[in-house]
This record gives sequence, structure tokens and C-alpha cells, in this order.
Amino acid sequence: MIKYTWRLIFDSILIGLVGALSAQVFRSMLHISQSIFLGWLAGYKPPTLLEASGELTTQLIGEHGLWLIPVATTLGGLISGIIVFSLAPEAEGHGTDTVIKAFHHAGGFIRARLAPIKLIASAITIGSGGAAGREGPIALITAGLASTYARLTRRPDEERRLLLLIGMAAGLSAIFRSPIGTAIFAIEVLYREMEFETGALLYTMLGSIVAFTVDGLFVGWSPLFRIPLNLGIPSLTDYSWYIMLGISSGVVATALPFVFYNTKRAFALIPVLPHFKPAIGGLGIGLIAIFLPQVLGGGYGWIQKAINGELSYKLMLALVFAKMLALSLTVSSGGSGGVFAPTIFIGAMLGGFMSKVFNQTPAPFVIVGMAAVFGGAARVPIATLLMVVEMTGGYKLLVPAALAVMLSYLTQVRLSGLIPYKSLYEAQVPTRIDSPAHHLEHLQSALRLIGEKRVPVPPTVSHLNLYALLTAGIPVDLPDGKQLSIGVVGTQSPWIDKSLDSISLSTPEMNKEVEIIAILRKGQLLFPHPDNRLQKGDQLLIIASPQSWEWITSYLTPISNAKGTGAVHNPS
Repeated sequence: MIKYTWRLIFDSILIGLVGALSAQVFRSMLHISQSIFLGWLAGYKPPTLLEASGELTTQLIGEHGLWLIPVATTLGGLISGIIVFSLAPEAEGHGTDTVIKAFHHAGGFIRARLAPIKLIASAITIGSGGAAGREGPIALITAGLASTYARLTRRPDEERRLLLLIGMAAGLSAIFRSPIGTAIFAIEVLYREMEFETGALLYTMLGSIVAFTVDGLFVGWSPLFRIPLNLGIPSLTDYSWYIMLGISSGVVATALPFVFYNTKRAFALIPVLPHFKPAIGGLGIGLIAIFLPQVLGGGYGWIQKAINGELSYKLMLALVFAKMLALSLTVSSGGSGGVFAPTIFIGAMLGGFMSKVFNQTPAPFVIVGMAAVFGGAARVPIATLLMVVEMTGGYKLLVPAALAVMLSYLTQVRLSGLIPYKSLYEAQVPTRIDSPAHHLEHLQSALRLIGEKRVPVPPTVSHLNLYALLTAGIPVDLPDGKQLSIGVVGTQSPWIDKSLDSISLSTPEMNKEVEIIAILRKGQLLFPHPDNRLQKGDQLLIIASPQSWEWITSYLTPISNAKGTGAVHNPS
């Protein structure tokens, strides 16, 4: 155990170094790409926060005005799309989802070629004006390098998943100068509900601290944004404004995934090769930018201007919706970039707008809005709270920010229950029990409890012959008078493509409860959750009263009748 721990400590330090160096390479490529596409081709330079000094540069518009920006954004989308969809299609989109999928479904495995392709494609997408951020690309780049390192050193799946999270935390820490927040982000973003991969925290923290320290040797350790030195602690009466900001942020955080994924569905219907769809998205962004150039890129310079109180309330309100659309056009079309920077941009503009409405100092509301919108939209409230505070140095705002983030999160959870899109990260699973990475762990726990007789299982039935009885169509009597059996979602079942929370699980006549305790899908054991959508051939392990089974058979096929269809899979 000691040897294992020391090896992981060494791994965390090494991956932290790699994360810092990867961030430096990525920044350099972004600078080169922006100079070529926006600077040379379009003759436009947005306001930018200089990495080392934090100085805010001024916006420069060339002799052709903003009319050449659509050319730059379309060309950037075209080049990025051809690179990604020709060499590594899984590199499309915002990257963090790819890391989450690798953790849950692939044992932490990411193809080695993914890191360099993501590096190049994201630099082109963002540098040419795509409304995307650095978080997704750097997360995938450093997690991919960590996965390759794990494969070269022949690590088991459990360690490879851990190294994947360390890599993600290290890259994010260097890019955002937030060692504590990004360490928690890596273990929180995996789940849609309030769960964490807590066993990894020690190592993600070490990796992110190393990355932050080494990166600081190049660009300094000051916060990414600059806030007024005289920023005071909010008074008691100020909290009413933060309550309203938190609830408003929750509404926006609900709308953002809805717009984002509906745009993705719309692009999927366009009858052209995916290679060219980012160019279509780029053209749309460029046309918006002719009127609102603030939507281009991550928009850090404009966020700083909002903190400084230099933007009008009408402009900030318009940018809330314009940036939402621009982000969706960029990433949902297949462009390569992250969602963090655009989302905190939306939050900053919302906070700035509300500060004008409330006649308050803008800086606190901009900072709190940044945290509240992303914390709700991405379902990562704790990590986002710490990340935004570290990125701005606004530690005096920790309490009001916590209040607003909490209200945003709760509002978003409540409202998103009415729509199919729960979060910006569709690869998130609800809880640890829903993650295939932990199914074996939970199954072993269940069998241990059965063996120790700590759960009420009939003495004549063991876990060794239980599945054989059920697949033979023989229900197992339970001590409470109910029965355990399996039903199959047949080809004519009205439950196909229905989520568990949308189907009725009681008999209207007898009002008897029916409980689905597991879903067997193509040999994989899934633990039921309200968001699970049933598929044809799913085997449902059900506990119900004998009287209820007649009603159940109107929706499910008895497993003994379904064997001939090929839908039955033995999970052993």
C-alpha cells in the first residue's frame, strides 16, 4: 500500500509538470492562431488580458471594419473540422465530455493521437474567433497525455482512471490559475448530482498545485482577472440582490444546455459531411460578430471591462443571449473548444446587467454571476465557486457567491427536470452507482451483503442460481409477499425510449407499487435512475405483487417468451 501511494505521488508530480508545459504550448498556439486569423486576415484585435502582467489591451479595428470577420471564422471552422473529422472524430466538441466518457465507459483510455489533434484544432477554432474556451481542450489534452502515460507504464484500469483525473486537474489549474478549484472540478464534474470521486482528491490536488506553481514561473501567480482594491465585504441588505442574481442565474443555466443541445440536434440534420459543419457554425458566428464582436473567442477582455464597469446595461443584456447562441454555433457544430469561458462570460454579463438595474457596484455582481451561471449549467457548484474566486481574487465575495451558486444550482435542477437536457456535460452520470466504472465494486458489495445475510433473501435462493431461475420465467417469492422476476422491453412495448420518471409504475385498479431494481442491457448491469431511457431488448429486474404482474405484461414481455428474439443476455 505504501509503495502504491508513493508511486501515485510521483505520478501526480510528473503529470503536474506535463500539465504546466502543455498549457504553455497551448497558449502559444492560440496566440499564433489569433494573430493569423483575426489579426492578419480580418484586421481585428479584441481587448485581451496579457498573461504575465494582467494588463488589458484595447480593441483594434482595421481599415475594413468588421466585415472580414466572417471570412476568418468560417475558414477557421473549415480547417478545424477537416482536421478533427479526418483524423480523430472524438476530438470534436468541448473535450471535457470526452474525458468524462473515458472515465465512466473506457477505463480511462484515450487514444494517443487525440492530444495533439485537439491542441491544433482548438487553437484554430478559438484563434479564428470561435466562441469557445480553453477548458475543454486543455482538459482533454492533459488527460490524454496522462492516459498514454498510464498505458505505457501498464497500469490497471483503476489507476488509469485516476491518472486521467490528475491530468485534467493539472491542465485546468495551469490555464485558469486555480489549483484548489480545478482539483475539485476534476472529481465533481463526473456526476450530475452532488457526488464526488473523493478517493482521487489527494492526487488531483497535488497535480494541480504542481502545475500552478510551474506555470507561474512563466506567467506569474496573480489572479487571471483584476478587481478593485477597495472591494468591500457585502452588507446584510446586499444579500437580497444576490438572491435575485442566484435565481436569475439558475434560469439562464437551464436555458443554456437547452439551446446548446437543440443546436447540436439541428446541425445533425444538415445533410453535409461533418467535416464542413464547423464552417457553417463559424459563418453564423462571424455574422453575429459584425454587430457584436464581443462574442468572439473566450471574451476575457470583455469580462474585465464588465468588472471595471465600462459596458452599458443594454449591451450586457444583449450579450447574454448572443454569446449563448455563438457558443452553440461553435461547439455544437463540431468545432473544437470548451464551454467554461463562454459560460462565465454569460454569467458576467448577466451579473453586470443586474448591477446596473440594482444601481450597485458592478464588480461583485459580475464575479458572482460568473460562478452562479456555470455552477448551475454544468452541475459543478462547489468547484466553480472556488475556481471563480481564485481566478479573480475576490475572496471577500465567497459568502454571497456561495449563496448565489446554491440558489442557481437548486433552480437549475428544478427547472431542468422539465426538459431533456440536464447539464452542459451530457456524459455525466447521476451518481457513482450509475457509473460503469463502479459497477463491479457495487456488485461485489451486494454479494458480500447477501453472503453475510444482511439483506432479506429467501434461504432457498442463492445469488448463484437466482439468475437461472429468473431467466427460466420462474418468479422468486420474497418474504414480504411480493415476487422478483424479469420482464423484457419488447418491440411493441410503449415503454421504448421512455425515461423511468415518465412511466407509471403502479396498477390503477389495485394501486400496488411496482419497483424496478435493475436494468440488464446487452450484458451490462445498469442501476435504475429517473433519467434512464428504456431501449428495446432491455431486461428489467422487477419486484411487484403477484396481482400486478398481469398489468405489467401489457408493457413487458415475459423473459421466457423473449428468448427466441435474442434479447436475453446472461450478465455472468
